[in-house]
Amino acid sequence: MAAAAPTSVASKKTGANYSFFTGGMAALAGLMFGLDIGVISGALKFIGDAFHASDAAKEWIVSSMMFGAALGALAAGVLSYRLGRKASLILGAIIFVVGSLFCAFSWSIASLIVARIVLGVAIGIATFTAPLYISEIAPPAKRGSMISTYQLMITIGILAAFISDTLLAYLGAWRWMLGIVAVPGALFLLGVLRLPNSPRWLLMRGRSREAREVLHELRQNDRVVDDEVRDIEEQLRRPQVGWQLFRGNSNFRRSVFLGIALQAIQQLTGINVVMYYAPHIFGAAGFQGHAQLWGTAIVGLVNVLATFLAIGVVDRLGRRPVLIAGFATMTVGMGVLGYMLSIGTLSFGMQIFAVIMLLVFIIGFATSAGPLIWVLCSEVQPTKGRDFGIAASTLTNWVANFIVGVTFLSMLQGLGNGITFGIYAALNAAFLLFTFFMVPETKGISLEKIEDNLMEGKPLRHIGV
Repeated sequence: MAAAAPTSVASKKTGANYSFFTGGMAALAGLMFGLDIGVISGALKFIGDAFHASDAAKEWIVSSMMFGAALGALAAGVLSYRLGRKASLILGAIIFVVGSLFCAFSWSIASLIVARIVLGVAIGIATFTAPLYISEIAPPAKRGSMISTYQLMITIGILAAFISDTLLAYLGAWRWMLGIVAVPGALFLLGVLRLPNSPRWLLMRGRSREAREVLHELRQNDRVVDDEVRDIEEQLRRPQVGWQLFRGNSNFRRSVFLGIALQAIQQLTGINVVMYYAPHIFGAAGFQGHAQLWGTAIVGLVNVLATFLAIGVVDRLGRRPVLIAGFATMTVGMGVLGYMLSIGTLSFGMQIFAVIMLLVFIIGFATSAGPLIWVLCSEVQPTKGRDFGIAASTLTNWVANFIVGVTFLSMLQGLGNGITFGIYAALNAAFLLFTFFMVPETKGISLEKIEDNLMEGKPLRHIGV
């Protein structure tokens, strides 16, 4: 008996390693998302010069990707249910590669907008499917950090694109900026081919033996596998699915509306105002030329480092306290930044202080709303309605993202820097209150227990108890 213990420990380590490999590979979908967010930021000026684009045309070039992503998110709910999570990720990777190359070879503003819509469809599929897949293969104790890895990949993609744009800017090579992201997209495609199917999806399709095999590889513990299969099968006995469940079950509607609210909140913090238009913001602060792009790269680096911090605390401190601290930090950062930009011409010291406030905002987002919104949206939806619920919240993310992207430059022209950034600061203050009164703590709680609490009618704030 004594000799068996090392084997058992080794098996647990093997299972944990395989779980993290599987989750990490799926999280690379976030890299594609981040690359596309980052790349347009540096390329936009050169695209505008090449095609003589107005500010309105630039807004549509930026936001057309979000329109495509909304379409992709709508399709992803059906795709992930019928084809499976893995097949959906493969399809998203293929479309991403095609869309990236289409962007690089675009010949007009109209063709570039169409290309970015195609690219957006891929991003919409990936942003729906990857957090869903990770939540379904992750052990409960590590679910928060594993889903947060998806957000980390987004930030790494943004940073990589910022650096690439900065270097290629010396050549004015905007087509290379847009096309080079096809390379990591192709590598992601090769990696996804090695992933297993989600055990939950396999059980939903009646493929119990395959589900057990996948869970055994992930958990390396027969008793844990038996318990997890039993819990999932118990949840799958609920007769309603998706839209029917939404129409017939008020408790499910609560979780869907919570997910929708959380994803709208994530975008209305103003984070993608910073990511899409960072060089413009640095220009408003008084920085010129390549200094704007290098400043943007610093934003990307801080975003990555702060997300590492989030991964370290999400399963220890919990969701609610980290979100509350993050929204408070974002309120201060955005509010002071708006005030600084409203002053007019800034001294060098004031320019540096404005940059510090911008970075404070980035840290607040990257340690809280960035990763944790994805975590919560994947946790609060019940098994039989998970595809529908996450599709609704992901669609909301992209609609809100589109609205932010297509209005920011117009808001700056019409309202000025101070009022525009002040509006985003006020929104972050409101989101802090929403979190306090409405958002549950789900740290360390199984998806099945969260679902039980939801369906019993417990208040949303308490479904993680």
